Amino acid sequence: MLEPDSLEQFQQWIGKTDTAIDTVTQTPIAALAATLDHPAEPMVNDKVLGTLWHWLYFLPLARHSELGADGHPEKGGFLPPVPLPRRMWAGSQLEFHHPIHVGDTIERISTIENVTHKSGKSGELVFVKVKHQINCMHHELQIAGASDARINAITEFHDIVYREPPQADAAPLPGKPAPTTTDWQHKMVADDVLLFRYSALTFNAHRIHYDRRYVTDKEGYPGLIVHGPLIATLLIDAMNKELDNPVILQFNFKAIKPLFDINPFYVCGRLRSVDTRDGHAKTRRVELWAKDHAGDIAMQASALIIENHS
Repeated sequence: MLEPDSLEQFQQWIGKTDTAIDTVTQTPIAALAATLDHPAEPMVNDKVLGTLWHWLYFLPLARHSELGADGHPEKGGFLPPVPLPRRMWAGSQLEFHHPIHVGDTIERISTIENVTHKSGKSGELVFVKVKHQINCMHHELQIAGASDARINAITEFHDIVYREPPQADAAPLPGKPAPTTTDWQHKMVADDVLLFRYSALTFNAHRIHYDRRYVTDKEGYPGLIVHGPLIATLLIDAMNKELDNPVILQFNFKAIKPLFDINPFYVCGRLRSVDTRDGHAKTRRVELWAKDHAGDIAMQASALIIENHS
């Protein structure tokens, strides 16, 4: 149970900022492509970075001595020190303004936007919303010596939720059935090798994704948990295959129910409304979701795309 003045204490983090700089190098991109089972292709400067693949950069580089028992960095610092033990990436809302290319220098300016609290069926919950403003500096502009070559590339809002530990006698929450009408549905098997490789690529030491004894004995889950950002990446990957790599303007997702390595799951999508932008390009809303082996929604998402150019 949180102390009455805890929320006020955590809200003092609102407005706190952090800035990170990175370079879009080739190896992480080639490694994620291999992890997603894409065919090998030449990796050269100026190749456009895939949607959501910016998560391969700005990695959390906490020292080993600074990690908690769950493998995450100890709480505090940029994020407020919420005492609830379980934390997860609950969702994101992204707008894509300009492509990022291999070779670019990228900058991420992160700001704590809000800290809220509520009590739900699963107990106490604290939500932290972080805004990430991602700018890029194209390497050709850097070489040319441009005085201000920063380009606003991505605006991302990241929702983090902190939760209480599971109660031994708590009944599982009922699932929400997934839509039965789809334009595509791809079966996924997230085995422990896939989860390990994605953890390694994102330098994510959270033990729920690779330590079976920890996740079952300490966290009370039935198996290894599939990363939320990996599920989101698989949703985008399936859409790109089905719609021949459309231009993605916006993407939102919300985690509903965890997925585990012990069962297959499905990434699904269907096309929704069509709008006209500036009389030249046609945009379409795409509804996306991941469902578990029982047919319940695990992640709900949507994308706004430019369907074609004419």
